[in-house]
Amino acid sequence: MDPTIEVRGLRKRYRTTVAVDGLSFTVRAGEVTGFVGPNGAGKSTTMRLILGLDSPDEGEALVNGHPYRRLRTPLTQVGALLDAAALHPGRRGRDHLLWLAQSNGLGKRRVSEVLDQVGLASAARRRAGGYSLGMQQRLGIAAALLGDPPILLFDEPVNGLDPDGIVWIRGLMRSLAAEGRAVLVSSHLMGELEETADRLVAIGRGRVVADTSVAELLAAASKGRVEVTTARRADATRVLANAGATVAVAGPETVIVEGLPGDRVSALLTEAAIPFSELRRHRASLEAAYMDLTRGAVEFAPDAPGGAPETEGSVR
Repeated sequence: MDPTIEVRGLRKRYRTTVAVDGLSFTVRAGEVTGFVGPNGAGKSTTMRLILGLDSPDEGEALVNGHPYRRLRTPLTQVGALLDAAALHPGRRGRDHLLWLAQSNGLGKRRVSEVLDQVGLASAARRRAGGYSLGMQQRLGIAAALLGDPPILLFDEPVNGLDPDGIVWIRGLMRSLAAEGRAVLVSSHLMGELEETADRLVAIGRGRVVADTSVAELLAAASKGRVEVTTARRADATRVLANAGATVAVAGPETVIVEGLPGDRVSALLTEAAIPFSELRRHRASLEAAYMDLTRGAVEFAPDAPGGAPETEGSVR
């Protein structure tokens, strides 16, 4: 049986606040699944429910077909990093891992292996209270890897890491998925998920708003748009808008055209004797796609500075 996390109809209320409202999704083996949503969307609650730290009012969360609380040696089934700072400051890093290992019947050798894997071997005997945030993150990741589990959950894993550390954790997550493990990563850094995730589960106000592959989401968000680079931006905008396109300014000499295919854009500009140095398909960023998905699901939304994005031409 391939490792999976199955979330089925989860509901959780804290007094008058509905944190999770009928949530269902699956984290599959061999994939990195990004888990995203605005603050207050229910991500942390969902991860706590998966790990048995809270109990749902309705529904269930299954790890390899079983509730987490029924796993006899959970570290060998699921590794998790939720709060890297949840450490006893007086305990040495190695001792922290030894305590976890002994609780699940794991040996000292495995502790040494994961310390090497996360680059903390030289700091293993230092007390955790003296660790930087990045070192705490690495120790938390070591704890998640300790039981060599087929399922891993990471909450903001790059928090506090330097650029080398970010590249390392990105490669680690990809390699874990390539080994056939199921990896769930909660993050606010869309650029990181764009480089790492295969699938994306986006939630808002406790409900799933998207469950799709990253490639499909980016293709849908790009909407067949075309980017044009021209020194005569105003003239190009006039010609393309008159042909029925929506034209948005993307830079001093760049516009994004929606509503016309690339060959038609090229023909119109050529006919009007408007030179352009580049014409290419526009590829939306994961951040832009995410903002579109969650626009109506943000609980705390300040007014956007500067008003709406600058758009020229017809709006359809």
